[in-house]
Amino acid sequence: MKIKRIERNRKQFLELLLIGDEQGSMIDRYLEQGEMYAGYAEGKVVAVCVIIRETSDEIEVKNLAVYEEFRRKGYGRAMLEYVERECGATTIRLGTGETPATLGFYAACGYTFSHRVPDFFTQNYDHPVIDEGITLKDMVYLKKQLDTESQ
Repeated sequence: MKIKRIERNRKQFLELLLIGDEQGSMIDRYLEQGEMYAGYAEGKVVAVCVIIRETSDEIEVKNLAVYEEFRRKGYGRAMLEYVERECGATTIRLGTGETPATLGFYAACGYTFSHRVPDFFTQNYDHPVIDEGITLKDMVYLKKQLDTESQ
């Protein structure tokens, strides 16, 4: 997979971004202030990732999405590994819904539980957010400490 930084026309990836965060107004909160990357394989975009630099040592992954037909092929992991390698941070955090497949994916990528924000989805989205048949309520934050010596 080839990964490119996206500087302009980020809304062209909205269909994919909405997979990672299904409400456009929430995406608008971070899309232009963050750094965006797109992963290309098989002649087309297959994944996106948007990060926000919280401090010089910490970033937050705000959106990571892979088209369904390209999932379970390593593209999501490759996007995370690219960001981890290139961001220059020592800590990466991300928030997600509490669903088994998503939490399992991030655990397999080395992310561990940090904290939870109660009622995040019910208070910030204008509709119920349902993932894997589960109505999301709390935002679960995960984190990963990076070994900067090996970067």
